Amino acid sequence: MKKIYFAGVMAAAFLSLTGCSAQKTGIKDVKLNPDNPVSITIWHYYNGMQQAVFDDLLDEFNATVGKEKGIYVEGYSQGSVSDLEKAVQSAINGEIGAEKLPDIFSSYADTAYSVQQSGKLAALTDYFTAEELNEYVDSYIEEGYFNDDGILYLLPVAKSTEIMMINKTDWEPFADATGTSLDELDTTEGVVSVAEKYYEWTDSLTPDIEDDGAAFYGRDSMSNYFVIGMKQMGKEIFEVNNGELILNTDKELIRRLWDCYYVPYIKGYFTSYGRFRSDDVRTGDILAYTGSVSSASYFPDRVENESESYDIDYIVMSAPVMEGGEPYMVQQGAGMAVTKSDEQHEYAACVFLKWFTQKENNLKFACESAYMPVLKEADSVEALNQVIADNNIEINDKVYACLEEVLSEVDNVSFYTSKSCENGYSMRKVLDYNLSDRVAADCAAIDEAVAAGADRKTEIEKYISDESFEDWYNAFCKALNDAAGK
Repeated sequence: MKKIYFAGVMAAAFLSLTGCSAQKTGIKDVKLNPDNPVSITIWHYYNGMQQAVFDDLLDEFNATVGKEKGIYVEGYSQGSVSDLEKAVQSAINGEIGAEKLPDIFSSYADTAYSVQQSGKLAALTDYFTAEELNEYVDSYIEEGYFNDDGILYLLPVAKSTEIMMINKTDWEPFADATGTSLDELDTTEGVVSVAEKYYEWTDSLTPDIEDDGAAFYGRDSMSNYFVIGMKQMGKEIFEVNNGELILNTDKELIRRLWDCYYVPYIKGYFTSYGRFRSDDVRTGDILAYTGSVSSASYFPDRVENESESYDIDYIVMSAPVMEGGEPYMVQQGAGMAVTKSDEQHEYAACVFLKWFTQKENNLKFACESAYMPVLKEADSVEALNQVIADNNIEINDKVYACLEEVLSEVDNVSFYTSKSCENGYSMRKVLDYNLSDRVAADCAAIDEAVAAGADRKTEIEKYISDESFEDWYNAFCKALNDAAGK
């Protein structure tokens, strides 16, 4: 397996120059009564094993620190991330039938920023010292500072990045036959080249059938593709300076992203069918994908479709980087925000969050969730292995492989995420769906034309032309500007 190499740490500089120098930190003198405990509710989006281990940790907290200090915590899954966001927004808007805001809720930065702008988030820096905040990975904690006032509004509790996973069983005969190596997948352009070779190789296996090559690759998050791809090429697509948003839609750079996704997709080298690309690996529609580390447990053990069923092995690699670009990797994963209420509830919420992000507790959660821990002292393979050994944890092999891959190079890591801003959520939705919707519609149009007797290669050329790019690019820029309110 390859190692992940990153550029130097940028977040530390940010914190030393902005956040930390102006942090308004301190512990308020709040007294609780163990005989009359404060009840705390948490809304989250964990499901399955993630929810099970989170519930176990809640029980452990309630039986120990919570009992001692007078805090009782209850957790409620709201379903998916989008379901949680809708529930939070409904509560804020006071919609009929909506529940009141919980004391703590899982949130991505854009959602938390919106809630903070409505004045409904507690200042976490009232309950954390500067020394405590310094224990968190710099780039993770940076995300929670929304303004230039030194106040933290969102605490990292579990983080993720992207990795590449490959069906090793079907990769090997292709690689042996064509002389293709895993190193060719280091760059985004290399993935395109390998995908083209795979299409041609699979097409050659049925010489009596024309243009029946198979797709090689897919990706889960298109917004990550745009955000991190642009950053790797030296631009922030969403740049925020002094609270002002600058949209960087450099045509040359956007064209590179188009050429490395839309074009190979139109040609049949990339595809997407299921809800997630791990679903497409399961059905044998692709061999490889870029997705979240937390998707590792969903990578299938078998390919199963109407014509065949067989066991497969896997390969874990770092996510590809734009050719010639800096190897930035995406930072993702929701933090937790505390609702503004009274000092007793805010304090109690922060006591729990401190406990949950402690080294051992956070790594226990990481083992089941495939999220990365958030404290510097927990961010290593050695720390992970120690917690596994001390607690006799049976961790999923694929989850461990992904965590080991990322954590083994964490000292060299600089994760990147775009800074929160007004309308950030809406703009990311444009990145998520604008190009993916366009390519799906255009592929359908090509298939329809071919079914009516048109030549496939001729039809493809129409859609990958300069004129086609210009048409999409102008629509894309308009959609982004509309979402930004410009």
